[in-house]
Amino acid sequence: MQYMILIYSDLNAEPAYGTDEGRKMMEGYFTLNQELKAAGAWVAGDALQRTSTATTLRIRDGKTETMDGPFAETKEALGGYYLIEAPDLDAALGWAAKVPAAHYGSVEVRPIVVFS
Repeated sequence: MQYMILIYSDLNAEPAYGTDEGRKMMEGYFTLNQELKAAGAWVAGDALQRTSTATTLRIRDGKTETMDGPFAETKEALGGYYLIEAPDLDAALGWAAKVPAAHYGSVEVRPIVVFS
């Protein structure tokens, strides 16, 4: 089965890039990437730019609207994802527990729907 691991970070609690703590966090991501690939669980994964770069689009009554920023203001913002192969939810949660942001944000794990 495939699972999406959605990584939400509290931008006020996240270690700053360039600091020792920030480098340690990034090393954690690089290590997780290598482990996922070595285990054959890696399908895809990327970090996202800050929410300030987001554009939200809606179509209502045939009219397209766009607005700068995310759909909703929240304390935690979607910062990246992994798409993985795992035999079951417990295995996917095991991978999710290795995501560095789990220590200062949250990690959501959801199975992918397979349409026939």
